[in-house]
Amino acid sequence: MSQSVKKRTGTGKKTQQVSDTVIDIPVGDNNYNVKRNKRAVKEVDAFTSVDGEPEYKYWIALSLVTALAFYVRFTKLGTPDKVVFDEVHFGKFASYYLERTYFFDLHPPFAKLLIAFVGWLIGYNGRFKFDAIGDSYIENNVPYIAYRSLSAIQGTAVVPIMFLTMKTLGFSVAACLFSGIIVCFDNAQVVDSRLILLDATLILSVALTMFSYCKFSTFRREPFSEKWWTWLLATGVSLSCVISTKYVGVFTYFTIGIAVIHELWILLDYKKGLTLQQFSKHFFARLWALIIIPFIIYLTWFYIHFAILTKSGPGDTFMSAEFQETLQESPLAKHSKQVHYGDQITIKHKETGSFLHSHDHVYPLRYEDGRISSNKQQVTCVDVDNAAADPNNQWEIVPVAAQDDGTKGKDVYTNDVVRFKHVGTGGFLLTHDVASPLKATNEEFIVVFDDLAEKRYNETLFRLKLDVPGSSPKKQNQRKKIKTLATPLRVLHMDTVVAMWTHDDELLPEWGFNQQEVSGNKNIKSKENVWTFDLITNLEESDPRSKYVPKKIKSIPFLKKWWELQGLMFHHNNQLSSTHPFASQPDSWPLALSGVSFFNDNETKKQIFFVGNVIGFWLEVCFLSIYVGIILADQITLRRNYNLLSKKARSRLYNTLGFLFIGWCAHYFPFYLMNRQKFLHHYLPAHLIAALFSGGLVEFICSNNSAEAVNVSQKRKKIKMTFLVGAASIGIIWFFFYFRPITYGDVSLNPAEVRARQWLDIKLHYAK
Repeated sequence: MSQSVKKRTGTGKKTQQVSDTVIDIPVGDNNYNVKRNKRAVKEVDAFTSVDGEPEYKYWIALSLVTALAFYVRFTKLGTPDKVVFDEVHFGKFASYYLERTYFFDLHPPFAKLLIAFVGWLIGYNGRFKFDAIGDSYIENNVPYIAYRSLSAIQGTAVVPIMFLTMKTLGFSVAACLFSGIIVCFDNAQVVDSRLILLDATLILSVALTMFSYCKFSTFRREPFSEKWWTWLLATGVSLSCVISTKYVGVFTYFTIGIAVIHELWILLDYKKGLTLQQFSKHFFARLWALIIIPFIIYLTWFYIHFAILTKSGPGDTFMSAEFQETLQESPLAKHSKQVHYGDQITIKHKETGSFLHSHDHVYPLRYEDGRISSNKQQVTCVDVDNAAADPNNQWEIVPVAAQDDGTKGKDVYTNDVVRFKHVGTGGFLLTHDVASPLKATNEEFIVVFDDLAEKRYNETLFRLKLDVPGSSPKKQNQRKKIKTLATPLRVLHMDTVVAMWTHDDELLPEWGFNQQEVSGNKNIKSKENVWTFDLITNLEESDPRSKYVPKKIKSIPFLKKWWELQGLMFHHNNQLSSTHPFASQPDSWPLALSGVSFFNDNETKKQIFFVGNVIGFWLEVCFLSIYVGIILADQITLRRNYNLLSKKARSRLYNTLGFLFIGWCAHYFPFYLMNRQKFLHHYLPAHLIAALFSGGLVEFICSNNSAEAVNVSQKRKKIKMTFLVGAASIGIIWFFFYFRPITYGDVSLNPAEVRARQWLDIKLHYAK
């Protein structure tokens, strides 16, 4: 992949190769740069930006673009003064942190802890819970501007970091400025960096990662020096921040990983003169700095997360009983009771939170698709608040006939075989080899009565299997007293070996009262088969179990808590496969074909619409396409023995620009492989890297890349660069301000003005 460029001394002797890394950028070798300047008149260099432009120009341009970024992100930051889009989630989580109330979320805790830290710094108590979009911040005295300022500061910082990354890569002031302008005036980036969201932290972490690794590469000739270690560790810390904010950070790891593997492969070459011991030092330095230390930092945020969230809260039900017993004021610790035979109980599905239910209505004999049912009493699930009040949600635990009459009142254990008698109608729960209404591959659940129940006795038997994810078969088969709320169970049918299961992604039609289907799942190991006995409804006051006995708060090792939470986060992340009104497909992202409505106010006709800067997005796609065309043309001409590019130009094309192109691909194309819900904001890290790439390719196009040494004046190059960058920047800035009313949500537009902004597939409110 790397193209070597020979470095020569004044006597013409070869001393070393310049391109010994995946990124071809100026190295931190002052003597090398001095020699390079001395021979500049003798050798045409396609990229003379760093050596050819005075330093003060970079700092003037950097100050300008930083000031612009600050202005567009902090202007009208308090507008609207109401909850916007996903502030309902991340503002709520900050309040839970401040109240130390346990909650569950799919994302790692780092960015959420930063938001909560802002609230803690200003002394906010977390009383407001961000319940709905449009709730007033002013009426509830919420310090929302302080919260939003965190995102605005991070969003502002991204722009100068991008500029410095381009400078580190050796590009001109114009190229650096162009990359900064693309992100500075991108409407989507601005919206996400003005609200209480995680994306500003994510984008800043990605930008810091790219910058740190590029800086590290400049010191590749000074291995194990202080600066070499500083920037290697900075890369690792930045990577940790990415992965600790959202799991799409794995794409950033992949980007840096490719560069590191390529670099190590080059160092392994015996021509580099490294012994295996020296190479091992390089390998383990990167292992520690880029994997082990970031992982330790990643775990640290979870440690802080658990240390803060010590009280019972809305996240309890996602966790195991053992985990819940570590929380203060846990309902499980307060109300969990041992279950006896003869108890009438409610049975709750862990995944959907609904209760097992039956009623005196039967399945239709023939479904709409022509399949035949048993035409017996329906078994469903209902999601209600006071399930215990309805006898149709109550089930008596009946021992098997082989046990004597003295079983009633004795403890029920895991691995016991039992029957379930429906309290509301008096029948017994049964499943059999008849297709369920919605899932034709699953078995139908019914309730049968009297003689039929006795005749089909074996089909009414169920084993109560303890569910302990990841445990050994021995632990799964142990006999343990079953407690309400606390013991997770799989209800396995003895006759047909299926597990009782329900789902809420599709509901029964009107004949099933739009309740959840209950069926027999042949995949008995599925995590969605888990139930708990929720409440004993016939517990008498004289029963010793009715008396409250205070229980000591338990503790479990940190790594065990982390492992449980990590598994649940991945599991629920993968469950986000249903359709969503705001979801979109990756093929629509690079061209900003559509967007997402974040906020609208029917009284003032104001709205915030999340959409990228169409001109900026389309320019990025053009530059990415041009790059692919250049690569193809170069490879074809090389096959025909035509060498059109100089070594230095080809090195920049394949190394520096190739690294950025791979970074864009790594942050974009994996979304095509995902089955979960996808949203436009998932493209923002790829957009950031595409902005770096675009600035670099503009300079490449405007430079002398010919294999023949033809002197091209820097003045002509600057004229071309100025024209391209100027024209593109004007278009980007114009689009930003034209769509400003729906980016800030501070101006009411009339229907004609709204329709004028409905570009491509953008659908706005109040167009009529």
